[in-house]
Amino acid sequence: MSNTYGDWLKAQREAAGLTQQELADTAIMTRSHISHIEAGRRIPSKEDARRLDKALNTGNVLSSFLPGKDDAAVADYFEAARLLEQQATMIREFALSYVPGILQTEKYARAVIGAAFPPHSETERDRRVVTRLERSKILTEPVTPLVWALLDEAVLRRPVGGPETMAEQITHVADLAETGRVRTHVVPFGLGVYPLMQSMLTLMWFDDQPPAAYSEGLSVGKVHDSPAVVERLQSAYDLALGEALPTKESLALLRATAKDYANHD
Repeated sequence: MSNTYGDWLKAQREAAGLTQQELADTAIMTRSHISHIEAGRRIPSKEDARRLDKALNTGNVLSSFLPGKDDAAVADYFEAARLLEQQATMIREFALSYVPGILQTEKYARAVIGAAFPPHSETERDRRVVTRLERSKILTEPVTPLVWALLDEAVLRRPVGGPETMAEQITHVADLAETGRVRTHVVPFGLGVYPLMQSMLTLMWFDDQPPAAYSEGLSVGKVHDSPAVVERLQSAYDLALGEALPTKESLALLRATAKDYANHD
């Protein structure tokens, strides 16, 4: 990853006579996040860049200097997480309402993206579908990243795109689980309330930097790199995982659900 942005940020910070902690406090960020950006290990989101410009009184210099998205079509708040996802050696997903993006089939992705409000144009919808399918290519590698998928049973029961689309989607997840490429667990409805029910969550580990997390709600998402916050989210994930069905039972539920959708009249 190019460190040009990080070099510029460091130069502007030092010219302003600020420490990393002082800049973090002013920009409402963490010192570790500033450190990772300056070292070239992280690329800030557009909102991060706007806050840094404001904190350093640099107009829109840092915002306009932010590297482009190549041709990726994703929500602005997800861009930083998308870049981290590509670098991760381990990813643990929790999905509350729909299949995680890296596991989605084309038909399922098109249905999810097509439900956006306000709706996307046909061209923009196609671009976002392509980007989502590109993300799934990290699974073509035989081992890395290690991927775990913790799915609320609601993910399987909500007929996104209709029975045919769901049968294909759940079969895809089951195939990945059966081969061992993605370790999959389902949190059954019968469990009731459990940790993580507030939003979806992605946990990521890396070879050369501390772990990070990404949480997302309606039209908002956030990358977390504070060690205390990441550790707390990891603990919540572990608690929910401990209440989920074992892998064999989860796979059996996936296969049975896919069969039910396939046999739907």
